[in-house]
Amino acid sequence: MADAALSHAPKPKGATAVIVFADGHVAWGRGFGAVGDAVGELCFNTAMTGYQEVMTDPSYASQFVCFTFPHIGNVGTNADDVEGACDAALGCVVREDVTDPSNFRAMGDFPEWMAANGKIGIAGLDTRALTRRIRIQGAPNVVIAHDPDGNFDLAALHAKAQGWPGLEGMDLAKSVARSCHEDWTGGHWTLGQGYDTPGAEGRPHVVAMDFGAKDNIFRSLVKAGAKVSVVPAEATFDDIMALKPDGVFLSNGPGDPAATGVYAVPVIKRLLDIDMPIFGICLGHQMLALAAGAKTAKMFQGHRGANHPVQRVGSQWGETEGLVEITSMNHGFAVDGDTLPAGVIETHKSLFDGTNCGIAITGKKAFGVQYHPEASPGPQDSFYLFEKFVGELT
Repeated sequence: MADAALSHAPKPKGATAVIVFADGHVAWGRGFGAVGDAVGELCFNTAMTGYQEVMTDPSYASQFVCFTFPHIGNVGTNADDVEGACDAALGCVVREDVTDPSNFRAMGDFPEWMAANGKIGIAGLDTRALTRRIRIQGAPNVVIAHDPDGNFDLAALHAKAQGWPGLEGMDLAKSVARSCHEDWTGGHWTLGQGYDTPGAEGRPHVVAMDFGAKDNIFRSLVKAGAKVSVVPAEATFDDIMALKPDGVFLSNGPGDPAATGVYAVPVIKRLLDIDMPIFGICLGHQMLALAAGAKTAKMFQGHRGANHPVQRVGSQWGETEGLVEITSMNHGFAVDGDTLPAGVIETHKSLFDGTNCGIAITGKKAFGVQYHPEASPGPQDSFYLFEKFVGELT
């Protein structure tokens, strides 16, 4: 669909939701979930399932997600698939009307869950056209509004979209991170039993800096053999060291890494100075790269989905050099591989566009990956990273 098909289309009969782009384009649809309007960045995700996990991933703060898979809702929703208790995605865009749940784990349906959690949904749009628009023009700033009566002030919504500054330069980690120290207790999930609660005695102690973490990361650290404590994004070096960590984990999160790095990077630099073992995922990977002297940049369209091929590079992998992992990703910023300083090596790269997906710091037990190994799309391709990190702490 050409851009003109998304531009200033007259309101069709039965339209109860609308997307208004900062450039003035308008797209109509059928609303579900919460009533009202919200402003943020529109991105797309290519995963075929896991929509509840996506909606509760704090890395999607201030973003709407356009799902490229047309059928959303069949799994329903349940309490076990929530990734974070804080604000995350603002809402979503789907092709077809949300289907009724047809899964034995379902505890409710998606529209009711969206409404209860304050998230706006819009259905009935050509998501292929929206995805193509994002790929060609970049992720736009938009307002999505839902009114069951179909009453919209397009001029006011357009002004709101135009006035939103965008994610570049925005620190969102503080708004989605925990506000105080927490000892993590949840472990691995099994069907019919839920999450276990293994004891912490004798396990190496990992202190996790929470920039907007997915809970399954902490569960994966526990599964790999660690005891986990979680501290806020603005935790100081002294706060962390007072917990006597064997290693420090840097979590995923939303927003511009350079903005979050204003307060987080000095802490990470001090941890590197004392040779503290460090593992970073997504935003945490970017924080580690900034602390090591590299730079980050806003991506044109970002990487979001559960089917991204990433290749291991560098001689440190031995016989597994060149192996390809199928990974889950969610990031709109990336480490600029051309700015990696001496002593920082690239360990993984995207096979979609060659962007950096992993680093290691020579002479230190410090490494990070851009993708999400805890999401297990492979499904077991990347769990070795948790085992590598925790294994070096014993």
